[in-house]
Amino acid sequence: MAAAGEVGAAGYARYTYRLRVSSSAHSALLSEWDRSRWVWNQCVAESRAAHTAGEKCGFVPLAKMLTSWRSNHEWLRQGGCMPQQQTIRDFTTAHAKALKDVKTGMPMRRRAGMPRFKRKALAGPTLNYTRRGFRLKDGRLYLGSGIRLTVVWSRSLPADPSSVRIYRDNLGHWYASFVVQAEGQPLPETGGVIGIDWGVKETATTTSDAHDLQHPEHGKKAAGKEARYQRMMARRRPKRGRAASKGYRAAKRQAARAYKNVARQRQDTARKWAKRIVTDFERLAVEDFRPRFLAKSTMARKAADAAISATKHELINMARKHGRALHLVHPAHTTMDCGRCGARAKHALPLSERTYTCTACGAVSPRDKNSAYVMLIRAGLNPAGADRGRPDGPPVRRAA
Repeated sequence: MAAAGEVGAAGYARYTYRLRVSSSAHSALLSEWDRSRWVWNQCVAESRAAHTAGEKCGFVPLAKMLTSWRSNHEWLRQGGCMPQQQTIRDFTTAHAKALKDVKTGMPMRRRAGMPRFKRKALAGPTLNYTRRGFRLKDGRLYLGSGIRLTVVWSRSLPADPSSVRIYRDNLGHWYASFVVQAEGQPLPETGGVIGIDWGVKETATTTSDAHDLQHPEHGKKAAGKEARYQRMMARRRPKRGRAASKGYRAAKRQAARAYKNVARQRQDTARKWAKRIVTDFERLAVEDFRPRFLAKSTMARKAADAAISATKHELINMARKHGRALHLVHPAHTTMDCGRCGARAKHALPLSERTYTCTACGAVSPRDKNSAYVMLIRAGLNPAGADRGRPDGPPVRRAA
């Protein structure tokens, strides 16, 4: 039987704020990003050359190369050294993760890809600064190279930040994401336990009927508006080699705004549901589901609209914030095990079979509801008795 892993308390948290960027600061940020992107592409080129020669290319050689790059290129020295060093650290981390996945034999569909070249038209600007590279004074954010930004303080920082990430979204809005020491906000003890199974018809099926998360269908409701903007873009698409028209840029911005509105709706729904779960229950058994395979099935559109990964991410963060015990359960054979007697079916149930019938005890229950109780059993939150019976198992009826 697969084991369940418990998610511990987080040491740090991110606080993101909108930035008001002047024209001069905007130009300076884009210049810093061009330099950091050039450093990233040079790291990719050096790593590929080292791989061809059978050598290793780690952080120390790349850091030494940065010194020579800055000495040979005056325009590179005009930018701050901090974001360029952080770019090398990010590259080294991504490269090491990709090599680790290859050595451990992880399946191709779950491997972290090797770092690639960043194209100016496709890569979004992102700059990272550690504590020595920025400071906060009078409500403003000061970066290296004399960049001054106005922060929209929607809430106060709970502690002094250790680092900050400056990035721009697809709407052209700039944000500052600060990393601060996480402060736990413990909730009253309830003694309740809950099992959670992810699905498509219902985003989350739980052992409590009152806490099931129905499919919100935010993407389906906004599909007409998104399709309209996509048609506007198709009609105004510029020819190859020509600059985009003002109408095309306006339609592209409207489409991006519609997509982002849907993403925010999904995040808001997930956060509210996660807060209700951690408020009412003290221990959680959650399916460690990775829905990548759904992208190749006939349920791809509906599964993407359900935003299972985003909902799971918000639930984990909420449990860490409020000090709840959350167990991630491996999803193997969860649809074949009985949530009442623990017996396992001989054959896997097809997706069209929505009712689970146990051949051992004759219990009949909804498929997803049975899987939610299996999560409790595997996490050790609902142990079986001497006769393998679970008196507080799912509501079932005997097969005739």
